Amino acid sequence: MPDKTLADIAEKLRDIDFAILSTRTENGAIAGRPMSNNREVDYDGDSYYFTYDSTRTVEDITRDDQVALNFQDKSGIVGQRPFFVAVEGRAELIRDKAQFAERWSKGLDRWFEQGIDTPGLVMIRVRAQRLHYWDGMDEGEIAL
Repeated sequence: MPDKTLADIAEKLRDIDFAILSTRTENGAIAGRPMSNNREVDYDGDSYYFTYDSTRTVEDITRDDQVALNFQDKSGIVGQRPFFVAVEGRAELIRDKAQFAERWSKGLDRWFEQGIDTPGLVMIRVRAQRLHYWDGMDEGEIAL
């Protein structure tokens, strides 16, 4: 089993547009939601996503901060090995505009027309604790 580093994983994540963020609901079910994976950011074990404070995602994280992220590249294209990453971590809700500005990219204006001044905007920070990757036939884990 080859050992990939966090830098190796970060390079692969740069080409993935979306992640599925999974939270635990009030009745214990698992809810998954697509979130934009900002490819302009170097992955260091922390992921950042913007949403509205009024969402069930925020409600779930407020109750239980343990979350999962799942990434999949363009697998299925002829000649390309599939690549998957499953991340387990803890989520933090951030409501500070200065921190929003540090993570903001122009592509987010598509969903949040008033930028960092969008009413009810909240940033979710997911700190990875463990990730598991599959790269074709190779797989491994990284504990952070």
